[in-house]
Amino acid sequence: MSNLLDTIILPSGHPQSLRVNAVRCTSGVSGPTLETVAEETPIGLEYNGVPHVVMLATPADIEDFALGFSLTEGILKHPDELKDMEVCEFSGGLQVKMTIDTTRFETLDLRRKNLAGRTGCGLCGAEHLAQVFRPMADVTSTHRLPVPALEQALRHLNRHQPLQQETGATHAAFWLDEQHRIALSREDVGRHNALDKLVGALTRQGTDFSVGALLVTSRASYEMVQKSIQMGIGLLLAISAPTALAIRMADQFNLTLAGFARQGHHVVYAHPERFIPSGEFPS
Repeated sequence: MSNLLDTIILPSGHPQSLRVNAVRCTSGVSGPTLETVAEETPIGLEYNGVPHVVMLATPADIEDFALGFSLTEGILKHPDELKDMEVCEFSGGLQVKMTIDTTRFETLDLRRKNLAGRTGCGLCGAEHLAQVFRPMADVTSTHRLPVPALEQALRHLNRHQPLQQETGATHAAFWLDEQHRIALSREDVGRHNALDKLVGALTRQGTDFSVGALLVTSRASYEMVQKSIQMGIGLLLAISAPTALAIRMADQFNLTLAGFARQGHHVVYAHPERFIPSGEFPS
């Protein structure tokens, strides 16, 4: 059986979007059209010469993605543990070759071996979330977000999502800075990828993750919560719903978690004390 990537012809140059032929049907009338669609490309991440994972992602901001993934997944504790990075093209997509601190690579290698050794055993009687998932520290951020600032950010999301406006197929992650404004955003076909790209870009800028809030255009899965906690982010705000596991994890590790963020409405599932009500914030 041939490899699927050997049979799919990917566009050269790895654009973020493509124009494709399609048939549009409106009110029962069909006709040919050209549609803009988001690109999705395999991106392999390699550490110290050892392949780690292949992700499907939008082929943009690759360096941000690789650094952000390495940090949010706990592979690196600090960005200076990344010694070198090279992005290479191969027949089916992109390969990111990273050289990391020897101690961090040994930890990654041990984690890989341990994971392989317990594949079939479920949760193995673990009684605490910290035993099930990778070790994390409680969030210590004291940053608070005024509700009017959240609503103002929601009004301006579209202008920070050019690829979504073009294709209708991508998620985005936004950083609300100390002044509660959208300071940076990243887009991707995958919600986790968008978050990782944003973390990587903010890390390059030297951002203090304890002073600000993360807003995502997706549901808040436990992975999104875990990545936020890993970076010390105090507030995770989602356009859609969280899962029950995400709520339990946020509550346990002191992360403020809100979902269904809309104009004039949001639901806080864990640690509401980081929100400043409208009546306490001067307009």
